[in-house]
Amino acid sequence: MHTPRLAWIEIHATDVESQQWLQYESKGPQMLPVTIDDIREALPRVRAVLRPTALYEWPGLSELTGCRFFLKHENHQPVGAFKIRGGVSLVSSLSESERSAGVLGCSTGNHGQSLAFACRRFGVKCTIVVPRGNNPSKNRAIRLLGAELIEHGSDFDEAREFLERELAPKGGRYIHSANEPLLIAGVGTMALEIFDDLPQPDAILVPIGLGSGVCGTAIVAKALHPRTEVIGVQAEGAAAVARSWQAGTEQTTPSVETWAEGMATRRPAAMTLAIMRELMDDCLLVNDDELREACFHILDRTHNLAEGAGAATLAAALRYRERFAGKTVVGVLSGGNLDLAELPAILRAGAKKWAPA
Repeated sequence: MHTPRLAWIEIHATDVESQQWLQYESKGPQMLPVTIDDIREALPRVRAVLRPTALYEWPGLSELTGCRFFLKHENHQPVGAFKIRGGVSLVSSLSESERSAGVLGCSTGNHGQSLAFACRRFGVKCTIVVPRGNNPSKNRAIRLLGAELIEHGSDFDEAREFLERELAPKGGRYIHSANEPLLIAGVGTMALEIFDDLPQPDAILVPIGLGSGVCGTAIVAKALHPRTEVIGVQAEGAAAVARSWQAGTEQTTPSVETWAEGMATRRPAAMTLAIMRELMDDCLLVNDDELREACFHILDRTHNLAEGAGAATLAAALRYRERFAGKTVVGVLSGGNLDLAELPAILRAGAKKWAPA
């Protein structure tokens, strides 16, 4: 079980939203920027727009992993991903002046869809910046939801830096994809639903891009059933958050090497890293081949389509099978917005390694 780390977390922040978190002194869960009460307060805002998603134990996945393995189906959300909870929570709470000024966001897709969906719902202008070469299906979905889409930079961090440097100073409510208490609170409603359906899981696995999902989950778990381990999962080729969590200081990478764009970040976010350092029990890494194999198994054994980040939790349960043997484990299927150009490689990976005898 993770012991809270009561230490300074130094974040050398450059982005607009995390300047105020330049140095965050962890003083225990009661002093965190988001609490279980905030998540409970977000629930009626989220529930006014979104229904609870299913939590299923899939026998085929339990057979593979050697544990009771449940999937939390955030891929069934209207935008196909858990991020929609945060967008609804935050945009519904904007002041009239903020709504009039419009919303700005940077995303590889799911945060952008979340904001676009919520802004259409509440009549707010929305502009989303994505990196060049981004998942075309996610780009199309953002546009269809009525947002202006700008493509800039070679990856998420370059796109974010452009937004903060060029667009945010001109006006509009910039909504960072992690450093936002109302966003984290909205995302945390996912965990309230998990514990409503399964009050005492041994572990909950959550994919990490910048960490809003694992933070919301950990806040709820430590309040409702502290013995539940909350474990983040990252891609080996984009492990800046995992390294930062381990070191206690910001660790960046010069590039990201993963096909799972939902986890393709080069540096952590200050607010979520602080919460993770306080409440997250562990962070596991998986490689790109393992992500493809997990996507294959989810498709084969549940007939659900998972994107790379969404399959990360099953990939971790398979890679670290002995750790979870015999336990009750929830894997958050965070999104199903797979770039279908990846599907042939996923089918090849699964068929090659798991072909029947």
